[in-house]
Amino acid sequence: MEDFQQDIDRCLEVLNAGGLILYPTDTVWGIGCDATNEAAVSKIYHLKQREDSKKMIVLMATEREVMHHVTQLDLSIFDYLDTVTKPTTVIYEGVIGLAENILGEDSSVGIRICDETFCKHLIKRFQKPIVSTSANISGQPTPSFYADITKEIINSVDYVVGYRQTDDVPKEPSSVIKWDNSGEVIVLRA
Repeated sequence: MEDFQQDIDRCLEVLNAGGLILYPTDTVWGIGCDATNEAAVSKIYHLKQREDSKKMIVLMATEREVMHHVTQLDLSIFDYLDTVTKPTTVIYEGVIGLAENILGEDSSVGIRICDETFCKHLIKRFQKPIVSTSANISGQPTPSFYADITKEIINSVDYVVGYRQTDDVPKEPSSVIKWDNSGEVIVLRA
C-alpha cells in the first residue's frame, strides 16, 4: 500500500467532524467534505465564495455506491465509462442520500467514480461520498497542481494532505457528461 495511511486517518477525523480537507484526486486537487453533511457543504460554498446554485462534484469509489444514490440509473452508463480514458463526471438525476444543498433543482448531481489510489482508499474507508471541487476561489483559475494552490485556500481548510504535494505533472478537470433517457451522451465539458 502507498505511504498515505496517516493522511487517510487524519482526513477521516476531519470528515467525520464536518470539516474540510484539501486533497489530491484523479484530476486536480480538491476541497472536500462529507457529501451527506449540509453544514460541511455550506462551508465549501463559503470558502470558495461561490453561489450555492453552482453545484459541486461528488466522488464515489464504486459503481455500487452510484447505484445506492441514483434512483433513475441506466446501467449501460458503466459500460460507457469503461471506454473513456479521461476521468469523467456524469450528471445523474434522481439522486438521494446526499446533502440537499449539493443537489440541483431536479435532484441532480455530478458524480465521478474515482480511480486514483488515495481517493479510492479514502472514500472506501469513509464509507460515504466525498465532495470534490477545485481548490480555488470561484472565478479564479483552477490550479493544475498543489504548488498553484493559494495560501488563502490552504489556510482555510482543516487538513491538507501531504501525499502527492510534490507532483509536478499538471492536472486538468474531468470531462462532464449527461446521459439522456435514450442512452445518448451529451458532453457538457470535454
